[in-house]
Amino acid sequence: MPRRDDPVPEPVPSPYAAAPQGSTAGRIAIISAGVGAGHDGAAEGLARRLAEHGFVVDRHDFLDLLPARAGGLLCGTYHRLLTWMPEGYERLYTSTDRTARPGLVWRALFRAAERRTLRALAPGTRAVVSTYPGAGQVLGALRRRGLLRVPAFTYLTDFSVHALWVAPGIDAHLAVHPVPAAQAHARGATAVAVAGPVTDRRFAPATAGQRAAARARFALPANATLALLVAGSWGVGPVRRAADEIRETGVAVPVVVCGRNQALAEQLRRDGIEHAFGWVDDMPGLMHACDVLVQNAGGLTSLEAFAAGLPVASYRCIPGHGQTNAAALDEAGLAAWIRGPADLGPVLAELLHGPRGENQRTAGLALHASAPGPVAAITGRVGPRPTPMRFPGRRRIVLAATVAATLSLGIAAPLAYAYNETPDRFSAVAHYLDGD
Repeated sequence: MPRRDDPVPEPVPSPYAAAPQGSTAGRIAIISAGVGAGHDGAAEGLARRLAEHGFVVDRHDFLDLLPARAGGLLCGTYHRLLTWMPEGYERLYTSTDRTARPGLVWRALFRAAERRTLRALAPGTRAVVSTYPGAGQVLGALRRRGLLRVPAFTYLTDFSVHALWVAPGIDAHLAVHPVPAAQAHARGATAVAVAGPVTDRRFAPATAGQRAAARARFALPANATLALLVAGSWGVGPVRRAADEIRETGVAVPVVVCGRNQALAEQLRRDGIEHAFGWVDDMPGLMHACDVLVQNAGGLTSLEAFAAGLPVASYRCIPGHGQTNAAALDEAGLAAWIRGPADLGPVLAELLHGPRGENQRTAGLALHASAPGPVAAITGRVGPRPTPMRFPGRRRIVLAATVAATLSLGIAAPLAYAYNETPDRFSAVAHYLDGD
């Protein structure tokens, strides 16, 4: 039984958790993270597909599996870095991407989540899928040491593959496109497969009637060319500058989605950007209303736009994964990476009215139509009967308390950077964490 001071988080409620009556497919767990919305969105799409194939799906948030308040602190630190210190986030992203293994603090953090991860898995679980790099690292370590006895998969939700996405011990790494698949393979990922995306089926090309109805519903101009500018669920990056520059081109009217950053939406309206929204529940409808998507992070929204038949441009990208995703999307021929304001107008015009836009629409729709989807790759490796999990020993509890204390001091990110710069100073602790 779980200790009273070490409670096991309940699975995230999902409308797709119940399998059809009489189903015998089994149970699969998905571990995501509430860091932005992309990882959770991919998990939700995957859960829907698995449920359609008869599986019971349990959803877990990796942040809840971390000790004490470490998950909230990690998410909050990430948010603050992107908002107030983007150059600091870029340095951290780059430093953790230099080596084939996580740094000391990251390994300690992942090790501390192992016991709670095993306890969170329901009896009868036949496979576990991660849509978040940290969860993949934990699952890989558990598989490597024989503590997790069912297959573990990492579903790569980004178009560029950071080092943390690749975890030894994972049974298969599933990518949405050949470009990230090749990057994962080059980093030594196991059994890389191109599975394709799992977006909501409401993201589809709009008919003329759907387009007109959507514009009326969102109070958008009926006849103008509209550029949908998105900045993730947190509304981060130089969004005000990008919106103003789109307006100044005269090529399209900016329609901005600020996610949960309501203050940004209000500021944009004061700037004269008439169509600025906070959180939008009907993103398929808003995409039906617009003509081109401009994004700065390269996440789930880009995949949704491909399914909706919109050409996509990456512009004024956030540091770290925003820029590496932009490069990968450009390499794949799926989204134009606009590197400066002088190119903004001409490239938008090409995407809206030229062959470049038509080629991108074709490639985006083909991405969703040609790949088999991750369900086939997962179910093909699920065994006929799950075996019991093993629980790690008592020293993990001591380690969890140590990591929680470290994180509570707010020094995780500086230590992670310091480790990558001076690893020898931490070697003794590193050997302990690796079980040497």
